[in-house]
Amino acid sequence: MAASTEYTVLYWQLLLLIELGPLILVQRRLHREMQAIFLLLTRRKDIAITLFSVIFFPGVLLHELSHWLTAQLLGVRTGRFSLLPRPLANGRLQMGYVETQQADWARDALIGAAPLISGGLFVAYAGLYRLGLLDLWSAAQIEPLLSVVRQAPLLASRSDFWLWFYLTLVVSSTMLPPASDRRAWLPLALIAGMLLGLGVWVGAGPWLWENLAPTMLKAAQALTIVFGVSLIVHLVLIFPLWILRRALAWWLRLEVVL
Repeated sequence: MAASTEYTVLYWQLLLLIELGPLILVQRRLHREMQAIFLLLTRRKDIAITLFSVIFFPGVLLHELSHWLTAQLLGVRTGRFSLLPRPLANGRLQMGYVETQQADWARDALIGAAPLISGGLFVAYAGLYRLGLLDLWSAAQIEPLLSVVRQAPLLASRSDFWLWFYLTLVVSSTMLPPASDRRAWLPLALIAGMLLGLGVWVGAGPWLWENLAPTMLKAAQALTIVFGVSLIVHLVLIFPLWILRRALAWWLRLEVVL
């Protein structure tokens, strides 16, 4: 039983790692394709940035509100709050920010992880229940290919499908924490690793595994579902946007370097 649980946890953790890399790459490519399309249409960088920011505003709002509310709940003072985009020196675009006073590593880690938690809950709910991916997955267990062909058009024909598709896209595109939000995760991981290592050293390894494995399994499954939904939504759009950008570049006799 223990070996079976161990393999199950490792399976979901491996699946999570397999999803995360492609998700980050596809997400960045999708953002570049959208920005390039807006730049081709307007030929002005400031307008292209504005249009891109307007589309992702709901996700940015949830991201920054999650930081702010978590800081308030943990008693950490906050400063300036902005939802306006601004280009950074490294060429990347900052969609918004919340200034928070530096606290201890535990509260800093929770504040940094807040958008991933709130965004993950939203994406899981929207993807599984509002977009119907849970029904699609259940049907795929019986007839893998045929069920997808039959179910996909039915899901897309729902009256509110594209609203939830849009919300899932913009929230999942903005829920991953940037490097500044992950600064407190390293000490947290080191302390957790030291405590785990100490427990194994004193002979409490089997007890720790028996009690921690169910939590680790649930966490890995939840994140895998969230990242899986996000990856599917991004993949649905990436090819049509690539075609549109190439068509605009050919028609306008212009090219944007991505």
